[in-house]
Amino acid sequence: MPSDAQLAVGLLGRTAYGRAATTLRALPFLAFARHIVADGRILLRMPRSCGYHRLCAGSVVAYGADNLSSAAPGESLWAVQVVGRCEVHEPDADERERFGPEPRRVDGEPFDPVYLRIEPQFGAVHAADGAAAPL
Repeated sequence: MPSDAQLAVGLLGRTAYGRAATTLRALPFLAFARHIVADGRILLRMPRSCGYHRLCAGSVVAYGADNLSSAAPGESLWAVQVVGRCEVHEPDADERERFGPEPRRVDGEPFDPVYLRIEPQFGAVHAADGAAAPL
């Protein structure tokens, strides 16, 4: 039977975007990211201009996503998160291709990607089957 971390990683593979939770001067902070799943790890692509990568790299982060706004009628709703150490990552050509096209600009700045990798240590999965309203 798969662990909660494995289930969470599997569900993350069904989405493209999520949020990394870290801290900024001891206060909670959420950073948006594009992600893919590769070899059981979560690979992130973030805009360098925002500086979020500096908060995440070298730290333990939580990363989460959900299907709350994209579930088809009658489909189970789910929200997941994984927790693990986050490090800078240099993606190979296949991984870069899997991320898909890059935006031209983010917050008015030219997009310059930075890539990170999360090694999941813990995971949580929350689901509601066929619910008509969010969790």
